Amino acid sequence: MEQMAGVFGNFDENINIISAETETAIRATEHGIRITGEAKKAQTAADVIEVLKKMYGKNETIDQDSVNYAFDLVHDGQQELVNEMMSDVVAITAKGKQIKCKSYGQKEYIKAIRDNTVVICIGPAGTGKTYLAMAMAVVALKNKQVSRIILTRPAVEAGENLGFLPGDLQNKVDPYLRPLYDALYDFMGTDAYARLSEKGAIEVAPLAYMRGRTLNDAFIILDEAQNCTMEQIKMFLTRFGENSKVVVTGDVTQIDLPKERASGLKKAVEILKDIKNIAVLQLDQKDVVRHPLVRSIIKAFEKYENRRKHTIV
Repeated sequence: MEQMAGVFGNFDENINIISAETETAIRATEHGIRITGEAKKAQTAADVIEVLKKMYGKNETIDQDSVNYAFDLVHDGQQELVNEMMSDVVAITAKGKQIKCKSYGQKEYIKAIRDNTVVICIGPAGTGKTYLAMAMAVVALKNKQVSRIILTRPAVEAGENLGFLPGDLQNKVDPYLRPLYDALYDFMGTDAYARLSEKGAIEVAPLAYMRGRTLNDAFIILDEAQNCTMEQIKMFLTRFGENSKVVVTGDVTQIDLPKERASGLKKAVEILKDIKNIAVLQLDQKDVVRHPLVRSIIKAFEKYENRRKHTIV
């Protein structure tokens, strides 16, 4: 009964979503759950409920995101993977929350980071590409697999000419790097971050400050890589040294470069995709784990961009 209550949700909100989505009637009986409707849709509802039961059994709180996640697994024929994904704790936040993969795409992303030296991940906002990379970096540091974390992104708005901005280095780069700090605070807490930063174990800096360096024994993340030129991507990917791991993340639908400067991310993927120990992954709107409306917004923009490309051609 406790499991059923957890799956159904407050005021049956979870089961009502499943019922509306599958056009079925779902109710609890003394023998289990009764689903009435068209056979194929009723089977989908049953499969989604089964996934949610497994998630609940792994101490997951079942909410609207969980229901959307379960639907995605069922639609992709991947519901059998739920136990594997729910058992794999990627990291634990400073507040004790377990971070797990929320989609098959995320699972493949984590596996790629574990198995390769360089990983390039392209996907829309909300797919967890940066957050999960940060989680893996913090775990690597805590497990002494690397001695430092280096996080960087291009400061496009300043044209990477940070010397012309007022204030010291920290004041100059903070606005561009704030999302990276936020994720670090999530995983470490502010005190641990400050302590490790002071020791040089964590460095957050704009891409311009990577030039001319060799980065050994480090977990290095380049975020917002769609805003790098080909020259910048090449510069960055030739910085890492012994015992280092590199993750490059970007969203090619959100390029902020001036029109005369082409993004180097797509071209880099094309050039590097067949090299051993370099993994290239593409996440999409099925991997979005933010508010469900974000998924709809991303899908709408993707449709618009596709129509625009065909019109231009």
